[in-house]
Amino acid sequence: MVPLSFAGEEFALVQERALYWPRERALLVADLHLEKASFYARHGQMLPPYDSRETLERVATAIRETGARRVFTLGDNFHDSAGPSRLEPHAAGMLDALTRATDWVWITGNHDAAMEATAGGTLAEELVIAGLILRHQAKAGETQPEISGHYHPRLQITVRERAIRRPCAVVSSTGRMILPAFGALTGGMNAADPAIVRALQPAAAIDAVLPGKGRLMQFPLWRAAA
Repeated sequence: MVPLSFAGEEFALVQERALYWPRERALLVADLHLEKASFYARHGQMLPPYDSRETLERVATAIRETGARRVFTLGDNFHDSAGPSRLEPHAAGMLDALTRATDWVWITGNHDAAMEATAGGTLAEELVIAGLILRHQAKAGETQPEISGHYHPRLQITVRERAIRRPCAVVSSTGRMILPAFGALTGGMNAADPAIVRALQPAAAIDAVLPGKGRLMQFPLWRAAA
C-alpha cells in the first residue's frame, strides 16, 4: 500500500487500482465490469469465462491486505444490468461471501443502471461519506470533494523509447479523483484524454498518481493557461 493524501483525508493506493480509506475502514473500487466475458459470449464473441472469478479474487486480496470492513464500488459493477443472473456458481459463491463479510454498497453506473439488489449488499446512485461524494462518473463543475470511476484512466508515457501504460488515478487541484478500472477485462483511456480533463473542470492542475517502488509517483497531465 502507498499512502495518498487527498481532500484532507489520508488514503492508500492498493494493487495500483483500488483506494483504501483507513478512517472509514473502506475499500473503494471502480468499474469491476463483472460478467463482461459472458456478455460478449451472448453476442458471438467467445472469451474465457473466468473474468468475474479473477476480479473477485483481486477484491478479496485487497480486503485481506487492508483489513477493510466496508466496500464501495463506484459503478459499472457488472458489464450489464443482467450480469448478476449470469454468475457461474463459483463466482456467485465468492461474491456472496464477500458481501456477507463486509458492509458492501454498489453504486450503479451507466452499464448497470438497472441493476437489482440480487447480488448481496445494497444499492445507491451515489453516496456522501464524511463530506466526500462517491459516484460513478465525475460531474463537470462539481466543487465538492469527489471520487468517481467510469473513464478507466491509464498513464501513457515513453521512457527511453519504451512505451509504458499503467493504470493510474487522476487527481485535480480542486480535490476530485477518478480511479482506474479494477476489473480483469477492462481496458483503459489515456489519462490525459480531453474527456477526462473536461470532466474534472474547473481545476488549475490535473495529475496522474500511481504507486512505484513503494512510493507515490505523480505525473502532470494538464495545467491551466497562465
